Amino acid sequence: MTKIFFSEDHEYVRIDGAIGTVGISDYAQKALGDVVYVELPKIGDKLVQGGQAGVVESVKSASEVYSPVSGEVFEINTALTGDPAQINQDPLGKGWFYKIKISNENELAALKNETAYNAYIQSL
Repeated sequence: MTKIFFSEDHEYVRIDGAIGTVGISDYAQKALGDVVYVELPKIGDKLVQGGQAGVVESVKSASEVYSPVSGEVFEINTALTGDPAQINQDPLGKGWFYKIKISNENELAALKNETAYNAYIQSL
C-alpha cells in the first residue's frame, strides 16, 4: 500500500515498500509560481533527512528542496529538465523529482500524513 508523507518544508515522499518518490507539495508549487528551472540530485547521491537535495527556480524566486528522508537516489525525473512546468501542472504525479532507497524508515515518524499536513498549511 502506498502512503504519502509531507515535511514542514513542503516536500512530500510517496512510500512504496522501501522506495520513496520525492517532490514538492501543491502548496509549495502554488507559493513558488511558474517553475522555470529545476536542479535535481544525481543518481547515487546519498541524501540525509533535511539536507539539500536540489533547487527549484520560478519566475518569483529560487528555493532549495530538502530531502524528507535519508537514502540513496536511484532515479531522477529527467523530464523536468526539459519541462519544469510539470511541477506546477501535476506536483504529486508527473512533477516528482527523484526516487530514493530509504535507509531509515523510522524517519517517517518526523513527517506529517496528508491530514496533519493540510492542518499545518491552514495554520500558516
